[in-house]
Amino acid sequence: MRLVWKLLRKHISLPQLLGFLFANLLGMLIVLLSLQFYRDVKPVFSAEDGFIRPDFLILSKRISALNTIGLGTVSTFSQKELDNLRSQPFTKEVGAFTASQYKVACSLGINGVARFGTDMFFESVPDAFVDADLAKWHFNEGDEVVPIILPRTYLAIYNFGFAQSQNLPKISEGIVGMVEMTVSMRGNGRNEYIKGRVIGFSTRLNTILVPESFIRWSNGRYAPDSDPEPSRIILEVKNPADDAIVSYINEHGYELEDDKLDAGRMTFFLRLVSGIVMLVGLLISLLSFYILMLSIYLLVEKNSEKMRTLLLIGYSPARVALPYQLLTIGINAAVLLLAVIALYCLRTQYMQMLWSVFPQMQDGSLVPAILLGLALFVIVSIANAIVVRRRINRIWNNKD
Repeated sequence: MRLVWKLLRKHISLPQLLGFLFANLLGMLIVLLSLQFYRDVKPVFSAEDGFIRPDFLILSKRISALNTIGLGTVSTFSQKELDNLRSQPFTKEVGAFTASQYKVACSLGINGVARFGTDMFFESVPDAFVDADLAKWHFNEGDEVVPIILPRTYLAIYNFGFAQSQNLPKISEGIVGMVEMTVSMRGNGRNEYIKGRVIGFSTRLNTILVPESFIRWSNGRYAPDSDPEPSRIILEVKNPADDAIVSYINEHGYELEDDKLDAGRMTFFLRLVSGIVMLVGLLISLLSFYILMLSIYLLVEKNSEKMRTLLLIGYSPARVALPYQLLTIGINAAVLLLAVIALYCLRTQYMQMLWSVFPQMQDGSLVPAILLGLALFVIVSIANAIVVRRRINRIWNNKD
């Protein structure tokens, strides 16, 4: 073993190995940093409670002055239009808004004292599109309480508008479930009451949501003769930046709620840029790995005659190859360790900046990035070890 190490040290090029280490470190760091940054930033754009949910679009038909006097085109979606939308290549899922067809009024109170009441309406969407805890999102005929989800903007309007002008207490999301809500439903000769409970707030849907099962039951009870077509639909798309979406919307005269498509494009480009950066990092890493493999291969070639002599005097191919394999493993391990340390330092810096802009951000984990680094380390080390061993075996097989 010492003889082999002496041969290795004699012909090793320290500047060459340092150059490889630096290039490999740069490539590894780019790969790990791009993955970690994408995982850290993604919840801000696409989490259920983030300020943007990119893959869901809400469509409606344009309302003109003619619609107001009853002479315009139909403002609802037919089943044929829904089927056509489902068949589009950019579509993942389509859901329809179902509205209540009866009169709804609600009174709110605290400690049994009604503070104010208002007329309102209910809508529902398929459960897959609801951004709330579905464990509480259910209703069966005979239940005394119906779960309700309000738009988060409604809470801000109440706290900073209505509550201040009426000297009412402000309500936080944490205690909103304590507010007593009585819902009045009138239609089909009935006037009945049910308790309502707000179980959450939606950033995706700007409407008062109740479960689909409740809408079907209540419409059947209070408006049995109504079977309206949906006036709004919610669309989950594969790629929000697909130009075909804009073309389809304009061609059919649809309107897009808010700026969801621009938000979706923002998130798509975040994924695209992160993927490109990671690809560049992988390319740099592969090139540096190739340089190391080539360097070790040339080192073995320089010592081929002396290695043949060692093999002839009784050294096994595995024993001769071991120092070269340990060298590559040691360098790769040093690269991985330095890359993780650099990743931790850089992440600490950019997370401080992100928290100053998005205080609601959760602190993620470095584990996925470290696991990726370990996977690259194992793959490259095994590849290097195999190349070295094959070359030693070739020397041994040609010893004569």
